[in-house]
Amino acid sequence: MPTLNHIFYFSHGAENVSRPPLVFIHGAGGTHLHWPPQVRRIIGQRIFALDLPGHGKSGGIGSQSIADYVSIVVEFLDAARLNAAVLIGHSMGSAIALTLALDFPKRVLGLGLVGSGARLRVASQILEGTSSEATFPTAVNLVNEAAFSPSVNPRMKELAAQRMAEIRPSVLHGDFLACNEFDVMARLGEISMPTLILCGTDDILTPVKYSEFLRDRITGARLVTFPGAGHMVMLEQPTEVANALAEFADSIPYRPGQ
Repeated sequence: MPTLNHIFYFSHGAENVSRPPLVFIHGAGGTHLHWPPQVRRIIGQRIFALDLPGHGKSGGIGSQSIADYVSIVVEFLDAARLNAAVLIGHSMGSAIALTLALDFPKRVLGLGLVGSGARLRVASQILEGTSSEATFPTAVNLVNEAAFSPSVNPRMKELAAQRMAEIRPSVLHGDFLACNEFDVMARLGEISMPTLILCGTDDILTPVKYSEFLRDRITGARLVTFPGAGHMVMLEQPTEVANALAEFADSIPYRPGQ
C-alpha cells in the first residue's frame, strides 16, 4: 500500500516522467475511489490520487481548515519530489486546489475544478447533522440524495452512501466546516495558470452558476458542462470526464523535472 507522510495514494503511470503529474484531490467525506477507474487510469497520463488524512486508507484525523489540507498536499508534493503538478479537485478538493494555486502558484501547472465554487457554503442542517453521531446517518443520506442527478443508477447512490457512512462523523463534520469557511471570490483574478472547470447541469450542491463565476473571473478558464449529471459528475459520466481531463492535460506545456 503506497503511502507518503502517512498519506495513502493511488498512482498510475508514475514512471512516465515525460508527462506532467496530475494530483487528484477528493471532496468532503470522500476517498481516491471518488475518482472512478476511467478517470484515475487515463491512458498516457501520470496520476496520483490521494486519500486526505482521516479518509479512506490514510491515517490521521482530518481537519477543519482548507489551509491545513493545503499544507498536507504541499507536503505530499515534496515527499513525492514533484516540483509542480496539475491539481484536479472535486468540491472540497477544488477549494484545496484553488487555495494552493493562490498561495503556492509555482507548485501548480494547471487547475482542474470539478463541482466547484469560489465559495462553498454548507446548509445548516448538514452542519448540524454531521456534528452528532445520533444524526450522522440522516445527514449522510441528505448529502447523498443531493449529490446525484435524479436519473442516476440507484446502486451507485447506495454504494456512495455506504462509503460516506464509513468515515468518522468528526472527519466529515470537519470537512464541511472547512468548506463553509472557504471563500476566495475576491482573489480569483490572481490565478494565471491554465484552468478547466467541469460541472454537471443537474448539480444542486455547486450549481452551474458557481462554475460560470469561476470561468468569468479566472483568465483564460474554460468551462465544460455535462448534461444530466449531478455533483458527482465524475462518477455519473466517467468516460466523458476522463476525456475532458486528458485533453486538458495534453494542452499543458511541460518539461521533465519542471
